[in-house]
Formats: sequence, structure tokens, C-alpha cells
Amino acid sequence: MEGLTHLNQQGRARMVNVSEKDVTARRAVAAGRVYMKPETLELVEKGDMKKGDVLAVAQVAGIMGAKKTPDVIPMCHPLGIDGIDISFEINRDLAAVDIRAEVTVSAKTGVEMEALTAVSVAALTIYDMCKAVDKEMIISDIRLLEKSGGRSGEFVRRNEK
Repeated sequence: MEGLTHLNQQGRARMVNVSEKDVTARRAVAAGRVYMKPETLELVEKGDMKKGDVLAVAQVAGIMGAKKTPDVIPMCHPLGIDGIDISFEINRDLAAVDIRAEVTVSAKTGVEMEALTAVSVAALTIYDMCKAVDKEMIISDIRLLEKSGGRSGEFVRRNEK
């Protein structure tokens, strides 16, 4: 079990003790994509979806999701998040909405899971708000793009635009 920090000596789950770590500035950026029919994308872009402004609601949902990460991911530490920024880009070539979340904190542990959760919840919200007109949407490509701070240092995903 060596190297698996979330397991105790009996091989059972545990929350890692971060009390000995230093508080540092930490940042994580995650991204994802929701594929949909071109006509659905047009409704999203024009703000004509019956449930309302899809991207405005998804933005708030993503922020809320990041803040609630330790409530849904069992071994995540509760963090006093300093900032969350979620952006969307309409990708007409792929008939998709690209989602990007950046989360910052000064803490003893990182915010990768918060950034990934923000993207996931924003994507699920887009799906929820559009499912009446397009049940074939695909949530895809959720990934960590960058992280900084802490002992493990910098990470930047290769081959990202």
C-alpha cells in the first residue's frame, strides 16, 4: 500500500493529515466539454433555452460545486477558497461548449479536485438545462490542465491549446 496516501496501515480509507504542510498559494485549472446538436448550441448561445440562460446558471452551479467539493468527494479537505473563475467558449466547429475553471487558495493542500468538480457541475448543469431538446449530449474531456503550489510543484498538461 506504499505510495497510496489515502489508505491507512490496514488498507482502509483515511483523510491525509496535512497538519505538517506549509500554507502556500495554490492554483488549479481544469477543463471539459459538452457536445450537443448544432441547433441546441444555437439555443444556448442565443439564450433561448426555455429554462433560462444556460451559461449563467452553469457558471453559478460550477462555483457552488467547487465550494461543495468536500461534501461529495470523501477524502477532500474543506478549504477556504480564495477565488473561482469559470469561463465558457462556444465551439461551433465541434457543436460544443468548452468549460474552463480556475480555482485559487492559500492552504496546506491543493485545489485540483475543486477545479475538476467546478467543471463537472457546470457541465451537468448545461446538460440538465438542455436535456428537454437534446438528450444525446455528451459530457467529455474533463481534465486537469494546470496546478501550482505545494510540494509537488508545477503541472502543465502537454498538448493543450
